[in-house]
Amino acid sequence: MADFLRASALVLVLLNPFLVIVYLIDVLQKLDYRTFSSVLLRAGAISVAVFWCFAVVGDAIFADVVQAQFASFQIFGGAVFLLIGLQFVFRGNAAIEALRGESEHLTGAIAMPLLIGPGTISASVVVGERLDVVPACGAILFAVAVSITIMLGLKRLHDFVRPRREALVQRYIDIAGRITALYVGTVSIEMIMQGFTTWQAPV
Repeated sequence: MADFLRASALVLVLLNPFLVIVYLIDVLQKLDYRTFSSVLLRAGAISVAVFWCFAVVGDAIFADVVQAQFASFQIFGGAVFLLIGLQFVFRGNAAIEALRGESEHLTGAIAMPLLIGPGTISASVVVGERLDVVPACGAILFAVAVSITIMLGLKRLHDFVRPRREALVQRYIDIAGRITALYVGTVSIEMIMQGFTTWQAPV
């Protein structure tokens, strides 16, 4: 049970619903609760399916299918995260809208790269190595479910507070977004460093 909870916590920390909800603020403001819930649940289902694949197959998918080292994925993923963090520091919420683009399929745009990212894919591989198949899939499902639940709760809170304190909400979103960008930048550098360490390690 302790290993299950640790694995779930690892995925949940990297999903970081408090960070994702800031990146989705434009969607949060445009959609009503029912539509937002539907989109978010579908994005969560897609993410769970992808995470399960990486948990079951492990880094063999990189060696056998992509024919590249997992370290290369960590380095590239860290570089992408670093770009997102830098854009958000200097441009605020407009950065994520530009990076996500005007997608006709909002579910897919939310699922990737916000939920399915280098960090969460790496965590899925690690969880699959630490646990058996069924507990690993259960831990991933639990983490995603908790993350989605938190984001839906934040949507409810936003809809309640915004009509009463819109200026305060906007100020909080801008500040929180730039602070979380520092977190994203730090994680991205760590991923790049881990990738280089794994790449240079003797086989």
